[in-house]
Amino acid sequence: MSTLLTIESVVVAALGVWLIVLSVVADSVEILPLLGVLIFIALGSGGLFAAAAGYRRGKYFGRAPSVLANLIAIGVSKYQFSAHLYILAIPLFILGALTLVATLRAIPE
Repeated sequence: MSTLLTIESVVVAALGVWLIVLSVVADSVEILPLLGVLIFIALGSGGLFAAAAGYRRGKYFGRAPSVLANLIAIGVSKYQFSAHLYILAIPLFILGALTLVATLRAIPE
C-alpha cells in the first residue's frame, strides 16, 4: 500500500516539475500560475508521501486523502480517455484503481 502511494507521490512531483519547466520555457512567465503549480506539488506530492509514511508505520490517517486523490486520478483518466490520450489514461487509471482498492482493503490494527 505504501509503495503505491509513494509511486503516486513521485508521479505528482514529476508532473509538477514538468509543468514548471513548461512555464519557464514559455514566451512569458506568469508568476501566479507558477505559484499555483508549486503549491500543487507541495500539497499533492507531500500529502501522498505523508500518507505513505503513515501506512508504513501502521497508521491509517492517510486513508481519506488516498481515497480522494485516487478518485480524482480516476476522474482525470476519464478526461484523458475522452481526448484519446490512451498512453497517459491507461497507466493513470490502473495506478489509481489499484491504489484505491488497496486503500479500501487495508484493515486498521
